[in-house]
Amino acid sequence: MKALQIYAGPTARVALEQNGLLPQHIGTIPGAAGGPKGLILGALDRYIFGDWLPRSTQAVDLVGASIGAWRMASACWSDPVQGLSQLEHDYIHQHYEVLPGQKRPSAAMVSELFGTNLRNFYAGRVDEVLNHPRYCLHIVTSRGRHILHTEHGLRTPLGYLGAFLTNTVHRRAMGAWLERVVFSGPAGNCGPHIAPLPFGTRDYRTRQVALTAANFNPALQASCSIPFVLQAVHNIPGAPPGAYWDGGITDYHLHLNYPAAGLDATKNIAASAYPASANGTNGLENSNTPRGLVLYPHFQKAVVPGWLDKNLRWRHRSTHHLDTMVLLAPNPEWVKTLPNGKLPDRTDFTHYGNDLAARVAAWTTACRASGQLADEFAAWLERPDMAHVHTL
Repeated sequence: MKALQIYAGPTARVALEQNGLLPQHIGTIPGAAGGPKGLILGALDRYIFGDWLPRSTQAVDLVGASIGAWRMASACWSDPVQGLSQLEHDYIHQHYEVLPGQKRPSAAMVSELFGTNLRNFYAGRVDEVLNHPRYCLHIVTSRGRHILHTEHGLRTPLGYLGAFLTNTVHRRAMGAWLERVVFSGPAGNCGPHIAPLPFGTRDYRTRQVALTAANFNPALQASCSIPFVLQAVHNIPGAPPGAYWDGGITDYHLHLNYPAAGLDATKNIAASAYPASANGTNGLENSNTPRGLVLYPHFQKAVVPGWLDKNLRWRHRSTHHLDTMVLLAPNPEWVKTLPNGKLPDRTDFTHYGNDLAARVAAWTTACRASGQLADEFAAWLERPDMAHVHTL
């Protein structure tokens, strides 16, 4: 059974038909939120960052939320295969003891342990990540506004209820409760300034902040801080004050306006470098910046805009924002062959409880099986048959 399915937006499809897919064609790689589901992409990540992409020299923007931010930051290690392998191991083996009488561990305990593990993971490597010679890292977080400005036992649930109701009416209106804050590094041939955002920001209230050694760990932890499962991260250095949560709340699968950041990808597919000019800290669009294709290793076909859109099926459709995207996703029928007939996900923490060994075994089996995804992508790159490319 085929494990990998390839999808392409209309602009990307034209580019693939004319040129196939070469590493120098890639301008942006997103990493979605989704918790343990992201583990299924480990083999693809290691092939892309460890083997295929190093065959080119252009700067590449890496955009991540939640586990996607952790994946993209690990890809910025000088040895990306080591970084991504360590991430897979550490994520699989993380454990939060459920005490007698509890249904789940407290958010305070999870935040403390996760924060410690994250600091240990990147100890001595933050400068290495921020100063990667090719990759511009962008970490997406969600900052609370007004009633959500600080975390509070009563106000926070009420604020998220308001965000949920508002978002149901119009996604942009949710900006009254939560705003997108992107922490962007200076690396990747972008010069000493903050890297320009590789997507337009007129879709949703957005701020851009410089990612530095002082705020790297809190920004990354905030991007992974699921409301009510972990505590918010408050007052990140160099950023507007307030409470910061999981970047997946505003941008669950990073359904961002990538074409708005630059020119038609088919006209710039061979671009080897981007201008050093930055857009400052306001996140404004730069329509004169050439960008390549968006290569998106994802765990499903649908690119859901925000966390609160998970059940709003009409927002799961593709839009012009994804026109330049090539999306790689596991075949749903192949997924049924994995342990429990599904991708690893957060329900496994509850399902296995304190039986760490059983969960580790199930997730490890799924990760080993995911090698088929990388093998099939490598084979397709050698012989890019458009009959196997579906419409996104």
